[in-house]
Order: sequence, then C-alpha cells, then structure tokens
Amino acid sequence: MKHVAVFFFATLIVLSCNNQNEKQMYNANEKLVKEYFEHFNKHDWAKMAGMYAEPAEFKDPSLGPGIVSQTHEQVIAKYSQLSELFTDLKDEIVNIYPSGEKHIIVEFKSTGTAPDSTKFELPICTIFTIENGIITKDFTYYDNFE
Repeated sequence: MKHVAVFFFATLIVLSCNNQNEKQMYNANEKLVKEYFEHFNKHDWAKMAGMYAEPAEFKDPSLGPGIVSQTHEQVIAKYSQLSELFTDLKDEIVNIYPSGEKHIIVEFKSTGTAPDSTKFELPICTIFTIENGIITKDFTYYDNFE
C-alpha cells in the first residue's frame, strides 16, 4: 500500500510539472504571436519576417494552391506590396487557441481601405507552427473571393 501511495504522489508531481511546461510553452507561443501582430500593424515587415524560419512553409490562397516555401525577402516583398495597396492595413486578434506544444491558431480580422476608397474587413484564421521560438509554418485560411 505504501508503494502505491509513493507511486501516486510521484505521478502527480510529474503531471504537474508537465502541465507547467505546457503552460509556459503556450504563454511563450502566445507572446510570440502577439509580437508578430504588433510588427504587422506597424508595417515593420523586416521584423515580422525575422520571426520566421529561413525559409518557412506557407499555405495561403494568395500564394496559390499547396504549400510554398518563402524566404524572409519574399515575405517582406509580399507585405510591402500589400501595404502599398492598403496603406491603413491592420489586423485585430479575435481569439488565440493553443494547440499542443508547437501549434497556435489565431482567429483575426484584417481591415483596410482599397485605393478606390472601398473599406474591407476580412476574417482570417492562421495556424502557426512554432519550433524553438521561430515560426516554421504559417497556414492561413480566408475567403479570397474567387
């Protein structure tokens, strides 16, 4: 009976430590994602691109079907062009959903004004894969009006 109690207590400690590690990982990933969106909203494309692995994998309707590798330079070029079209482009986080140690899902809305003064609001969902504090995958889903 004594061995069962010791085993139970040891198991509880291990589970508690694992939960703390997961919470720390979720907090670190959430902090990273919030920093990412701060850079986005400041249109600091170089800092934002630096948060990705070199290269990183993207799944994004604007890049075509399938998964595409992008370098930092390509990310900077893409978002520089986008912000030239929509000078007031902003993203607002709606919710953040941690999913395991390496993934975090972000629901957000993108807003801006087109050159013809048309305002838009686009709901978007992105699944980020984060490894060692770096975004390695960015799988983004939205209605691209096709």
